[in-house]
This record gives sequence, C-alpha cells and structure tokens, in this order.
Amino acid sequence: MVLKIGDREVPVTWEDNDSVTDLKALAQDGLAIEMSMYGGFEQVGSIGKSITRKDSQTTTSSGDIVLYSGDQIVIFYGSNSWSYTRLGRIDLSEDEMTDLLSNGDVTITLSME
Repeated sequence: MVLKIGDREVPVTWEDNDSVTDLKALAQDGLAIEMSMYGGFEQVGSIGKSITRKDSQTTTSSGDIVLYSGDQIVIFYGSNSWSYTRLGRIDLSEDEMTDLLSNGDVTITLSME
C-alpha cells in the first residue's frame, strides 16, 4: 500500500494485522483523508468508516501511524501515550516528519499502486 502526504510518497513499513488488511481494502480505489493538526504532535483524519481494531496502551514516536477509535488514522511527528492499534511506521527522520506535518492541515492518500 502506498501512502502520500500531499504530493509526496513516503516510505512506510506496514504492520501485519487485520486493521491494515481492512485499510488495504478501502485503498483499492484510492482513499483521500483530510487530516487536521492536533496537539502540536500529530495529524488526525477520519477514514470514513470503522475498521477492525485491537487497541493497546501505546507510546508513539515520530513516524508512527495508528488507528484511533476504529475510524480515525493518526500520524505522529511527536510522541503521545494512548490506546491505539498500530498500523505502520513512516521511515523518515523526526525532522522530515515535522517538516511534512507541522505546518498546517494536510491531505493523505492511500492507494494500491
């Protein structure tokens, strides 16, 4: 599955779990998600429907992609502790993540290119 933040394709290592399987099914025809800055350390956006979740207490770091409440995707450029389902990790530095995500709301796209 390919993830773009704005027009930039980013390298992602996806988890092997039911949530990612469900997300891949949604990405078959392309999925655009409007993200909003939250808390000064993350971007959050609705995926439009609930998918499988298996939340556990997690401390995130820059680059982590998680599922929140079964229907929201969160991408971190900082850190937080909460109950999430891990989806994957963007393989970029903290500085690169901050540059991509800390300057206002973004749109991400998921596809099966």
